[in-house]
Amino acid sequence: MSPAPVISDCRARRDRVREALATAEQPVDAIVISDLVNVRYLTGFTGSNAAVLIWADDPRSDRICTDGRYLTQVAEQTPDLPAVIARNCLVELVDRAHDSGGATIGFESDVVTVAQHEALLARFEEAGSGPELVGRTGLVQRLREIKDAGEVELLRQACAIGDRALAAIIDRGVIVPGATEREVARTLEWEMYALGADAIAFETIVAAGANSAIPHHRPTDDVLATGDFVKIDFGAVVGGYHSDMTRTYVLGRAADWQREIYDLVADAQAAGRAALEPGADLRGVDAAARSVIADAGHGEHYVHGLGHGVGLQIHEAPGIGALATGTLPCGAAVTVEPGVYLPGRGGVRIEDTLIVTDTAPDLLTATDKAFTVI
Repeated sequence: MSPAPVISDCRARRDRVREALATAEQPVDAIVISDLVNVRYLTGFTGSNAAVLIWADDPRSDRICTDGRYLTQVAEQTPDLPAVIARNCLVELVDRAHDSGGATIGFESDVVTVAQHEALLARFEEAGSGPELVGRTGLVQRLREIKDAGEVELLRQACAIGDRALAAIIDRGVIVPGATEREVARTLEWEMYALGADAIAFETIVAAGANSAIPHHRPTDDVLATGDFVKIDFGAVVGGYHSDMTRTYVLGRAADWQREIYDLVADAQAAGRAALEPGADLRGVDAAARSVIADAGHGEHYVHGLGHGVGLQIHEAPGIGALATGTLPCGAAVTVEPGVYLPGRGGVRIEDTLIVTDTAPDLLTATDKAFTVI
């Protein structure tokens, strides 16, 4: 069972939900949060069935709901919230809110299914009365963009495990001609576990030779060979928080074209990092890196966005890309990961995880980014 965040952090997060409800165009008396990631963020609870009821003006009436499998766990992880034990948590908490005088009740319309919504409406039609149900989209996700000190510390620990694990397998000679992509990936994953990771952040990408030109290649039994690019994209999870880092190496000996492409991506990545300022337009941050690659004639070989938010999920808001909307908030945890991919030859991606601050971005992934031949 993963450790819960500090109780005061969760209370502060629920208070931020209250602040958001108070400034919404359509006010509600209470809201039921049923997305499990959002429930964890607001309460610390990690079970597989849960919802949380947050009142707009009465924190003493907040409740968490889960089922009987989690009686012990909910008491340990959320001691500051009274627990309601029921199987259908969404219905149970909407009922309780209505019975307690809630005339307008919000719900996560990007989470609740059509069938669940129809069942709620049918329930109140049958009873002859019910609250007004008001859909809210992305409310908690927007709050999650700004990381508090506890979240930053967990991200820092996860990134440190990734740094140490990669250094360990390089020092042990795991990344050598004759090894397979799958062997390198699994060895790196086990190293992260050995160093204290709760989980791996996603299936590790190890892509060698021509496979390195595939942005999200899944490791196979293909064998690493001298002269290959070896692209490694991976991360660890600590306390629910994900790290994300990519490094690209050359095995044995390097060709001039490999150094040229690597240096280009490194320049673009540096430009992207430098653009991480509070209030920066997300498309502008992407353009800062993308223009470096496009000006060098490789615009068509850069096929994805510059980065994404990272936290309780490996991909979360804000997204940084050519089609992004909005601005970069201070306190966001984001990746910067430009790449150039030459089909049939090889590709390079360099990725860091950083915290946006009022001064320079706080770099959490410390592994050297210099062009390296292993």
